[in-house]
Amino acid sequence: MLLKHKNTGELLEANIELLSKSDYTKIEKSTEFTFDWSVEQKYDIYKIYLLDAEDNILGLMSLIDIPREQRIHLNLIEVSKTNRGQQKQIENIAGCLIAFACRLAFARAYDGFVSLQAKTKLITLYQTRYGFRQYGNFLAIDQDDAKTLIKKYLSDEK
Repeated sequence: MLLKHKNTGELLEANIELLSKSDYTKIEKSTEFTFDWSVEQKYDIYKIYLLDAEDNILGLMSLIDIPREQRIHLNLIEVSKTNRGQQKQIENIAGCLIAFACRLAFARAYDGFVSLQAKTKLITLYQTRYGFRQYGNFLAIDQDDAKTLIKKYLSDEK
Protein backbone atom coordinates (compact mmCIF):
# COMPACT_ATOMS: atom_id res chain seq x y z
CA MET A 1 0.00 0.00 0.00
CA LEU A 2 1.10 3.55 -0.56
CA LEU A 3 1.11 6.54 1.74
CA LYS A 4 1.83 10.05 0.54
CA HIS A 5 4.33 12.62 1.82
CA LYS A 6 2.24 15.75 2.26
CA ASN A 7 4.80 18.34 1.17
CA THR A 8 6.55 16.52 -1.68
CA GLY A 9 3.74 14.30 -2.96
CA GLU A 10 6.18 11.37 -2.91
CA LEU A 11 4.50 7.96 -2.64
CA LEU A 12 5.84 5.89 0.24
CA GLU A 13 5.52 2.11 0.50
CA ALA A 14 3.93 0.97 3.74
CA ASN A 15 2.84 -2.23 5.42
CA ILE A 16 0.24 -3.20 8.03
CA GLU A 17 0.78 -6.13 10.35
CA LEU A 18 -0.09 -7.34 13.83
CA LEU A 19 1.68 -5.57 16.66
CA SER A 20 4.46 -7.66 18.23
CA LYS A 21 5.21 -7.93 21.94
CA SER A 22 8.36 -5.85 21.53
CA ASP A 23 6.33 -3.06 19.89
CA TYR A 24 4.51 -2.35 23.17
CA THR A 25 7.74 -1.11 24.75
CA LYS A 26 8.40 1.18 21.77
CA ILE A 27 4.89 2.61 21.99
CA GLU A 28 5.07 3.16 25.76
CA LYS A 29 8.34 5.08 25.39
CA SER A 30 7.12 7.05 22.38
CA THR A 31 5.60 10.51 22.66
CA GLU A 32 3.74 9.92 19.39
CA PHE A 33 0.77 8.07 20.87
CA THR A 34 -1.69 9.22 23.53
CA PHE A 35 -3.69 6.07 24.26
CA ASP A 36 -2.55 3.26 26.56
CA TRP A 37 -2.34 0.51 23.95
CA SER A 38 -1.53 -2.16 26.53
CA VAL A 39 -5.23 -2.03 27.51
CA GLU A 40 -6.10 -3.23 23.99
CA GLN A 41 -3.88 -6.34 24.12
CA LYS A 42 -6.86 -8.67 24.38
CA TYR A 43 -7.82 -7.62 20.83
CA ASP A 44 -5.95 -7.72 17.52
CA ILE A 45 -3.79 -4.61 17.26
CA TYR A 46 -2.33 -3.68 13.89
CA LYS A 47 0.43 -1.21 13.14
CA ILE A 48 1.24 0.65 9.95
CA TYR A 49 4.81 1.60 9.11
CA LEU A 50 6.94 2.56 6.13
CA LEU A 51 8.83 -0.36 4.59
CA ASP A 52 12.12 1.53 4.84
CA ALA A 53 11.51 2.54 8.48
CA GLU A 54 9.98 -0.50 10.17
CA ASP A 55 10.70 0.78 13.69
CA ASN A 56 8.72 3.98 13.07
CA ILE A 57 5.07 3.13 13.78
CA LEU A 58 2.81 5.66 12.06
CA GLY A 59 -0.55 4.44 13.30
CA LEU A 60 -2.33 1.76 15.29
CA MET A 61 -5.78 0.20 15.36
CA SER A 62 -7.46 -2.32 17.63
CA LEU A 63 -9.97 -4.70 16.04
CA ILE A 64 -12.55 -6.96 17.66
CA ASP A 65 -13.82 -9.86 15.57
CA ILE A 66 -17.55 -10.43 16.22
CA PRO A 67 -18.38 -13.56 14.18
CA ARG A 68 -21.93 -13.97 15.51
CA GLU A 69 -22.75 -10.53 14.03
CA GLN A 70 -20.49 -11.00 11.00
CA ARG A 71 -18.58 -7.80 11.58
CA ILE A 72 -15.28 -6.42 12.69
CA HIS A 73 -15.45 -3.65 15.25
CA LEU A 74 -12.75 -0.99 15.02
CA ASN A 75 -12.35 -0.43 18.75
CA LEU A 76 -9.58 2.16 18.67
CA ILE A 77 -7.52 3.92 16.03
CA GLU A 78 -4.71 6.41 16.49
CA VAL A 79 -2.36 8.14 14.08
CA SER A 80 1.03 9.31 15.38
CA LYS A 81 1.07 12.94 16.56
CA THR A 82 3.40 14.12 13.80
CA ASN A 83 0.95 12.83 11.19
CA ARG A 84 -2.25 14.47 12.46
CA GLY A 85 -3.92 17.72 11.51
CA GLN A 86 -2.70 20.44 9.17
CA GLN A 87 0.98 19.93 10.06
CA LYS A 88 1.04 16.22 9.26
CA GLN A 89 3.97 14.87 7.28
CA ILE A 90 2.38 11.71 5.85
CA GLU A 91 -1.18 11.38 4.55
CA ASN A 92 -3.65 8.47 4.30
CA ILE A 93 -2.54 6.59 7.44
CA ALA A 94 -6.03 6.30 8.95
CA GLY A 95 -7.55 5.56 5.54
CA CYS A 96 -5.16 2.65 5.00
CA LEU A 97 -5.88 1.23 8.44
CA ILE A 98 -9.66 1.44 7.96
CA ALA A 99 -9.42 -0.05 4.45
CA PHE A 100 -7.32 -2.89 5.88
CA ALA A 101 -10.08 -3.60 8.44
CA CYS A 102 -12.59 -3.69 5.55
CA ARG A 103 -10.40 -6.13 3.64
CA LEU A 104 -10.23 -8.37 6.72
CA ALA A 105 -14.02 -8.21 6.96
CA PHE A 106 -14.29 -9.47 3.36
CA ALA A 107 -11.71 -12.19 4.03
CA ARG A 108 -13.82 -13.41 6.96
CA ALA A 109 -16.98 -13.44 4.78
CA TYR A 110 -18.53 -10.43 6.58
CA ASP A 111 -19.19 -8.53 3.30
CA GLY A 112 -16.73 -5.82 4.37
CA PHE A 113 -18.82 -4.94 7.43
CA VAL A 114 -16.82 -2.81 9.87
CA SER A 115 -18.30 -0.84 12.76
CA LEU A 116 -16.96 1.77 15.15
CA GLN A 117 -18.19 4.11 17.84
CA ALA A 118 -16.90 7.58 17.04
CA LYS A 119 -16.49 10.59 19.24
CA THR A 120 -19.19 13.14 18.43
CA LYS A 121 -16.80 15.54 16.71
CA LEU A 122 -15.46 12.79 14.40
CA ILE A 123 -18.78 11.38 13.17
CA THR A 124 -18.96 13.73 10.17
CA LEU A 125 -15.36 12.96 9.24
CA TYR A 126 -15.99 9.20 9.19
CA GLN A 127 -19.14 9.72 7.15
CA THR A 128 -17.75 12.12 4.55
CA ARG A 129 -14.19 10.86 4.17
CA TYR A 130 -14.71 7.12 4.58
CA GLY A 131 -18.37 6.45 3.76
CA PHE A 132 -19.58 5.27 7.17
CA ARG A 133 -23.30 5.44 7.98
CA GLN A 134 -24.94 5.93 11.36
CA TYR A 135 -26.67 2.93 12.97
CA GLY A 136 -27.85 3.98 16.43
CA ASN A 137 -24.75 4.72 18.51
CA PHE A 138 -22.45 3.09 15.94
CA LEU A 139 -21.10 3.97 12.55
CA ALA A 140 -20.62 1.19 10.02
CA ILE A 141 -19.47 0.53 6.49
CA ASP A 142 -20.04 -2.47 4.25
CA GLN A 143 -19.86 -3.87 0.72
CA ASP A 144 -19.63 -1.17 -1.96
CA ASP A 145 -18.29 1.57 0.31
CA ALA A 146 -15.81 -0.89 1.86
CA LYS A 147 -14.65 -1.92 -1.63
CA THR A 148 -14.20 1.77 -2.53
CA LEU A 149 -11.96 2.30 0.51
CA ILE A 150 -9.90 -0.80 -0.29
CA LYS A 151 -9.38 0.34 -3.86
CA LYS A 152 -8.53 3.91 -2.83
CA TYR A 153 -6.15 3.18 0.04
CA LEU A 154 -4.74 -0.30 -0.52
CA SER A 155 -4.17 -0.22 -4.27
CA ASP A 156 -0.46 -0.10 -5.07
CA GLU A 157 -0.95 1.59 -8.44
CA LYS A 158 1.26 4.61 -8.79
